[in-house]
Amino acid sequence: MEYDGLITDLNPPVQVRGGVLSKLSAEAPYKRGTILARNSADNKLYILGTTGDTLTPHSILCDDCTVGTSADLNQPVYTAGCFHPDKVTVADGYTLTPADEDALRMRNIVFRLPSEEA
Repeated sequence: MEYDGLITDLNPPVQVRGGVLSKLSAEAPYKRGTILARNSADNKLYILGTTGDTLTPHSILCDDCTVGTSADLNQPVYTAGCFHPDKVTVADGYTLTPADEDALRMRNIVFRLPSEEA
């Protein structure tokens, strides 16, 4: 395992659960550290900032994966933990907002620089 700096602290403790990533119209790679949001209409996960539906910031993708076109994909996601703010991603053209950060904080997902960078 190679250290990539995504997780920066042990508090709050990291929690991993299964998440359902919605299938796409065109196959696409998703990268570890992608912030995912739950769509209230279908209860599936999408990259934060990708659809016009009501999305609620939900979790962070644990591992790189490829989402296909034929079926939804079950993947492990971080549902709690402390993450480096420069190591997470959202949809191209979207900027993580303070409201997004607050919604993630309510789920016990926080952003903090490692102590040597703080």
